[in-house]
Amino acid sequence: MEFGYIKRMRDLREDHDKTQQEIADVLGTSQTMYARYERGANELPLRHLIVLCRYYGVSADYFLCLSERKK
Repeated sequence: MEFGYIKRMRDLREDHDKTQQEIADVLGTSQTMYARYERGANELPLRHLIVLCRYYGVSADYFLCLSERKK
């Protein structure tokens, strides 16, 4: 099952010129696990969703592709 947030997660990271390792460090996880989130191999934990929304300054609705507005 493909989730729209997977592409949005990658796009946000790339738009901010960050590496997977840099974002993994923000989340307190490994680069390997973060890469699995971006591929959709593992579901993104809620605690990581919250951290990423705050980090990128976007709403959870935007991150999860429930709205097109950033805030």
